[in-house]
Parts: sequence; C-alpha cells; structure tokens
Amino acid sequence: MPDEDTSLVETVNGAIALTIPAAAKMGVRALEVRRGYARTTVPVEGNGNHFGAIYAGVQFTVAEVLGGAITAGSFDTSAFYPLVKSFDISFRKMARTDLTAEATLTEDEIARVAAEAAEHGKADFVLEAVVTDAEGTAVATSRGLYQLRAFER
Repeated sequence: MPDEDTSLVETVNGAIALTIPAAAKMGVRALEVRRGYARTTVPVEGNGNHFGAIYAGVQFTVAEVLGGAITAGSFDTSAFYPLVKSFDISFRKMARTDLTAEATLTEDEIARVAAEAAEHGKADFVLEAVVTDAEGTAVATSRGLYQLRAFER
C-alpha cells in the first residue's frame, strides 16, 4: 500500500497535468505534499528568458501552484476546491538553476479555514512561499491570497 504522502504527490502531479497544462509543460511538479506543507519544483531547462535566467512567469507558477498542493494535503477536496484571489511575488536574485518552492500552513490556520468554509461555503487564507535555487538561495518570495470554496454552493 503506498504511503499517504506519495499518494498526495501523485494526485497533485496528476491535477497539474490535467488542469494546468501550461504548468505541466514548464515541468512544474510536486515533490512533497502533506498536511500543512507543500514543496514544488521546476527545471531550468526550457524555462529561460532572454538573459539566461528562469523566466519570471515560471517562478510565479512554481510558487502559485503551492495553493492547490497544500489544499490537497490539508482540506477535504471532495467538498472544497482552491482558487487564487491575488498573488504578489518579489524576485530577489537571478534564478539560473532548477528551483523549488515551499509553503506551510499551521494546524490552527487549517482548522480555521476548514471551519469557516464548512459554515459559509468559502474561506480565505494566505500562503507565503519561498522559491530557492539548487544552492538553497532564496531567489523569490511570494504571498498568495487563496480561497477555499465549497462545491455546489
């Protein structure tokens, strides 16, 4: 029997391929997904810009998909789905290697969002992420405002 974390990674990667084909074409994929935590990656190859760094939109994407990934690991996805309401990203350093992005939600925040969404059909949450290069240097930071929304409401 596969462990839950592996199954969640496979689920998220399948969802990226199916629902966000542009991200899949970039090579964005989940590396780790569990309750309150998600980590994604994107390769440098094929994602460069005109001056030899990873294109800003690719960096945005590897960070933004964390909202869906963390939702898969933290909330009932048979009843709720995530959407992004706003997203800010700050580019800190040139990104010239494969990248990883990670974000966390506390247990208290997960409980708050789940309860509010169950009661009102939706709940907002903020997800802050760090995008790092292969050496572990932060190349970008982001802050996304997401909403967990109930199906059929």
